[in-house]
Amino acid sequence: MLRSLSLGLVVLSAFAVAKPAQAALNVFACEPEWAALATELGGEDVSVFSATTGRQDPHQIQARPALIAKLRSADLVVCTGAELEIGWLPVLLRQASNAKVQPGTPGFFEASNRVKLLEIPTRLDRADGDVHAAGNPHIQTDPRNIRLVAAALGPRMGEIDPAHAPAYAQRLKAFDESWGRLIDGWQAAAAPLKGVTVIPYHKGWAYLFGWLGIKEGGTIEPKPGVPPGGAYLTQLLDQIPKIDAKMVIHAAYEDPKGAAFVAEKAKLPMVTLPFTVGGTEEAKDLRSLFDETVKRLLAGLGGPNGRT
Repeated sequence: MLRSLSLGLVVLSAFAVAKPAQAALNVFACEPEWAALATELGGEDVSVFSATTGRQDPHQIQARPALIAKLRSADLVVCTGAELEIGWLPVLLRQASNAKVQPGTPGFFEASNRVKLLEIPTRLDRADGDVHAAGNPHIQTDPRNIRLVAAALGPRMGEIDPAHAPAYAQRLKAFDESWGRLIDGWQAAAAPLKGVTVIPYHKGWAYLFGWLGIKEGGTIEPKPGVPPGGAYLTQLLDQIPKIDAKMVIHAAYEDPKGAAFVAEKAKLPMVTLPFTVGGTEEAKDLRSLFDETVKRLLAGLGGPNGRT
């Protein structure tokens, strides 16, 4: 009997050693870019779930029961804010009834509060299309914004999970140093894009264009979220040669038909950009997101790298 008991204790001890340690912090990220950033800063101390993928329009998400269940067990919610998730996040928060992650608590983190928002409207009118009152929410297209968000997210993770605060701080320091070098490299590689005029499908690239000095020569959508009509497209196609546009751009999650039509008629390359982590097969994490974005833009310009 003693032999059997000893054997049992050995088996239990082995199981205890083999069983992986549970992550201390459950993170619910609204978009893939914030899931990727939380993973960078949290490492093995976090369990990260993304409510959306890189091939989904973050405006148009259903508050599914599976998302409610994930939010119910979250310690930290990381979302863009600036009304990007206004159609679905409030429903999730209400249905999940998780007091730890309600707006105003340390467990609720909005990335847009950490950067200067662009394209803040001077008036609010539904006739202007899907306009965000707080400004353009697509801040993740500028890597400098990612750096600013990281500087605030790391300490917030440490606040919620103080036992691992030194580890979060260490990872943040390493991330900030390496990210700064990467930004310098991307900017140097993208120098030929400065001053180039492009035609995006949707007005969602203000931060990317501002970072690289790209000019927006008009959008295929006449207003945000409004499909183009024949008369508008005729006017746009007439304008494109006059502004010397070099390429048509659309996000990987968007239907490519409109962009493809304009690109074909204008005899311009159509460039598909990942927009976020997972938008294209190559954009697997934050670094490759911007690697791929710069490469594809250069390819559209006739550069040696990337693809359209």
